Amino acid sequence: MTGTAARWVLHLDMDAFYASVEQLTRPTVRERPVLVGGLGPRSVVAGASYQARVFGARSAMPMGHARRLCPHAVVLPPRFALYQFLSARVMEVLSDAAPVVEPISLDEAFLEPPALVGAEAEAVTAFGVELRAAVRAATGLPASVGAGSGKQLAKIASELAKPDGLRVVPAAEEQAVLAPLPVRALWGVGPVAEAGLRKVGITTVGELAAMDLRELTGLLGSAVGSGLQQLARGIDDRPVAPPGAAKQVSAETTFDTDLTAMSAVHEAVARMTAAAHRRLVAGGRAARTVTVKVRSADFTTHSRSETSSVASTDLGALTSVARRLAESAVPEGGVRLIGVSLAGLGENPPPALFEPAVEEEIRVAQDVEPAAAVPASAPVETSRPWQAGDDVRHPDHGHGWVQGAGHGRVTVRFETRTSGPGRAHTFAADDTALTRADPLDSLA
Repeated sequence: MTGTAARWVLHLDMDAFYASVEQLTRPTVRERPVLVGGLGPRSVVAGASYQARVFGARSAMPMGHARRLCPHAVVLPPRFALYQFLSARVMEVLSDAAPVVEPISLDEAFLEPPALVGAEAEAVTAFGVELRAAVRAATGLPASVGAGSGKQLAKIASELAKPDGLRVVPAAEEQAVLAPLPVRALWGVGPVAEAGLRKVGITTVGELAAMDLRELTGLLGSAVGSGLQQLARGIDDRPVAPPGAAKQVSAETTFDTDLTAMSAVHEAVARMTAAAHRRLVAGGRAARTVTVKVRSADFTTHSRSETSSVASTDLGALTSVARRLAESAVPEGGVRLIGVSLAGLGENPPPALFEPAVEEEIRVAQDVEPAAAVPASAPVETSRPWQAGDDVRHPDHGHGWVQGAGHGRVTVRFETRTSGPGRAHTFAADDTALTRADPLDSLA
């Protein structure tokens, strides 16, 4: 049984989003391998351009490994304010195309346009062409679009369309598309489920679709097994729906070297709390619960939480609670990761002070492997030295970015999205004509 052609779900995915934004706004690297992320020994790749992927570099890979695979890649720090701005433009385009959009992340979303109900594949193709063109006109960036009878098929189709393509899967072609795919292509099939299926000789979606349901549910459980088999057969009635309100906001970071001084821990906790707080107030929310996560050098994670009877937006009070919790969570030895989350969110409350704790939760968990760091956006630091990737403004040369710095000198490439490849100039690092610039100015 296959899904009905009367329903068309589209999935739009921006291609190599972070790296594509860097190539868009910094024309000198437009055709070069680009890796987005930090340079520290524990940094991971946040984004990799297709030129870098040819060499095996991928998102979520340790940066050191990616640089060994692609030693000539340009490594740039992430500029999340810029990515969020362009993501908002993408979502505006999608909202114009359909009344309901379901964002999955900054760079992908589902939509189910009412105009396509009952449409033939040719009409869906024409709609997808126009949608991709509208996104490129609004952002200058490439996007891939997939269309099918449900969310699973639409997402698989967009992956098959990459990069910068369009794939429409009519109902009559669903099984031909699904059957040869590995089982990991399906939502809900992780490493454990994949290993279990492999033990009984199931490696493809087609084999999963043909599997005896009693055997499948015996292996994976009734709910998971029956749900996966429906997806494998192209049956996917899940609605496209706007996301629910966030249950928490958080920020965490992994340090290049372990923190050993409590003063350094306090400073890091303050930065993470401030980053989470910006998301909190941007959403018009306040928090009752503060949670601090601390991971030690041996990957043991300690978590402390404190909940108040009154929600707060007071950054000072929230930071004070987070620092107090961190003091009891810090283990012997160094700290490699710190995270702060704010939960128990309320809508538009007054900025009440955080009251004394009425409950406390302590959890100690042993992680098998480190999690990838989630970078926390932060205001531009005006006092630190120039670093590669910093946005710069000069009164004579305009907007640019730092290509390299050291030994009292800084080299800046002056260019923006529309300027074409720009010229590089070298200055004294303390030249007062160089000022830090807003990353959004690189879109000019």
